[in-house]
Amino acid sequence: MDISTLLAGIATIAWIAFVGVVALVIVRASRNKPMHGAGITILITAVIAVLLTSLSSGVVFIEPQERGMVLSALSPTGYRAQTLTPGIHFIIPGFETVVRYPISRQTYTMSATTGEGAVTGDDSITARTSDGQEVFIDASVIYTIDPNQVTKVHIEWQNRYQDELVRPQSRGVIRDVVSQYGVEDVVSTKRSDIVDKIRTTLAGKLADNGLVLVDFVLRNITFSPEYSASIEQKQIAEQQAEQAKLVVESKIQEAEQARQTAQGQADAAVIVAKGAAQARLISADAEAKSLTLISAAIKDNPSLLTYQYITKLAPNIQTMLLPSNAPFLFPIPSMNGGAVQTQTTDQPAVEPTAVPTAIPTAVPSPTQIGPTPTTTP
Repeated sequence: MDISTLLAGIATIAWIAFVGVVALVIVRASRNKPMHGAGITILITAVIAVLLTSLSSGVVFIEPQERGMVLSALSPTGYRAQTLTPGIHFIIPGFETVVRYPISRQTYTMSATTGEGAVTGDDSITARTSDGQEVFIDASVIYTIDPNQVTKVHIEWQNRYQDELVRPQSRGVIRDVVSQYGVEDVVSTKRSDIVDKIRTTLAGKLADNGLVLVDFVLRNITFSPEYSASIEQKQIAEQQAEQAKLVVESKIQEAEQARQTAQGQADAAVIVAKGAAQARLISADAEAKSLTLISAAIKDNPSLLTYQYITKLAPNIQTMLLPSNAPFLFPIPSMNGGAVQTQTTDQPAVEPTAVPTAIPTAVPSPTQIGPTPTTTP
């Protein structure tokens, strides 16, 4: 409670006391019981009440969030040039009055949602873009009265500055700025530019009338049902195109993976083929060297070939047929430890002879070899 309010309360009590004293004097006088000094009591009570009333009317306490405009009948202009700042001030009762203006921040909201804005019902701003599309904008304007322009606001607008200045200026600026952009810009890419431009333009309009724009908030943008449906269809088409693009990329990756796999298999096959060819070359070289060594060994020791031939025969072989044109005949040992009898197909049989070992004989035709009876010398 400020001091002016306190003084006003005391003055009210003084007037109540004055009325009570007067009533008491009248009642006692009606009962023939006059009150001694009644006139002086009434006069003193009246003087006290008047003084307290005058004092309470002359003392003004300005809150920190306020400024006071003094209307003065004693000033040629009808008001004091200086506004009242926070604190206690004195004015001339009966000749001067104070009009208080808030300098705290105020918000004016225009919204399509009932209960959100200053106006009941749909109070959104209807605007058209440069390409003729209709949009509906919800916005809030945060502003304050310039403390140094309180007198100007009072003279030009008084308490009508919100309904007759902030509201129409905001709606007009929003429509003008939105009309400079296409609907695609409003939806996405240029939204921040639109807000900045509205804020700058509106700040200048309010400053010319003694107000300070603190902030402009673009709360929401909605579109006509037809355009909303077209946007939805476009988004669906874009999503489908993006999905198709992903499918194509996936197929390309699969094809590349298959190509890499095939390339790897081909490279592996080439490596295997090279390895096999190298192995064959090494084997052929080893075989050639082996044949060279064998040939040299046979040349130095011809009987080695006979030995190898004998070792390769199966133990159960009793008879062999040799071609008649064979250049040589290997000696065949007896299978039972005795002498060997050899007979060719185109020569008469010869008498068996006892020999300790088989004797090599050149045979021009197939020869039948078999066991023959042997005699002991």
